[in-house]
Order: sequence, then C-alpha cells, then structure tokens
Amino acid sequence: MTTHDEKPVLRPARPGDAAAVARLWESAWRDAHLGHVSDALVAMRTPESFAARAAARVPETAVAEVGGEIAGFVTAAGDEVEQLFVAAEHRGTGVAALLLAEGERRVAARGYDRVWLAVVTGNARARRFYARQGWTDEGPFAYQAEGEDGPVTVPCHRYAKPVPSGATGAA
Repeated sequence: MTTHDEKPVLRPARPGDAAAVARLWESAWRDAHLGHVSDALVAMRTPESFAARAAARVPETAVAEVGGEIAGFVTAAGDEVEQLFVAAEHRGTGVAALLLAEGERRVAARGYDRVWLAVVTGNARARRFYARQGWTDEGPFAYQAEGEDGPVTVPCHRYAKPVPSGATGAA
C-alpha cells in the first residue's frame, strides 16, 4: 500500500511498464473524457487499444512511481505533451505537476521553444490545473484523435507555454 507521504520517483518508461500504464490510462481517460467526447471515440477506446497505444509510446513516455507502483505518466511527442494521466488516488499530490514539468523538459530538449497540449473542452479540472501551472488557453480547436478508421474529431482547448531553451536533466 502506498501513502501520499512517499515522494514520487520519475523515470523513463520501460517496455514492462506498458500494461500498468495502459490500465491507468484507460481508467483516467474515462474519468476525464466520458460525457465530453463522442460515443464513437469511447467505443474505440477499448482495453486493447490502450494496451497497444501504451506499448507503442514507451520511448516517449516517463512514469512517476510511488511506493513502487506507477502513479502517473506523461508522453511527449514532437512539441506536444500528448498524454498526461494520473491515477485517481494520486491526484492532488504533486504527481501531475512533476510529470508535466518532465513533459516540458522533453520538448525543450528537442529544441522547441514552446510546448502545447490539448484538453477536452469539458474537462474543467484539467483546464484549471494547466492554468495554475502557467499554461495559456489559446482557445478551442478540433483535435484529431487517432482512431481505428482514421482521425476522430474531439472538441478541445489548446494550451501552450514557452519552455526554456536547452532544458536538460531529469528522466
């Protein structure tokens, strides 16, 4: 059993983490997206789809462990923090801020001076979190989520933030 007093440990994801990341991702994705995205997208987001997507993203992913268990993860691709999810029991503990900073660092290390991410319009909790972390809401846009038969349009807000050049270190 983990406690909130334990400090999260940030590290690069390993192939053996994919199953745990997929389970966490599915649960947290449903918390954040149900009622805010199309039924078609919900139907496509099966346990198998999360497993395949988590395994494919291992090289771009960092995880935060608390007590030896994965408490959350971040995936950065290009100049985008593509995924950031935290297990329900670790929300409000600083894990999300740690992971977000790692996503920002990864984007900066690739030479970008700005980072962006998409937040489902109806996810007010996440939108407040990003604002508290210094991100700017650049307004609504139609995010193209990957789907089995091509992209699925998701109503989102684009958040962006400048990142310091040459950021290095961490996971």
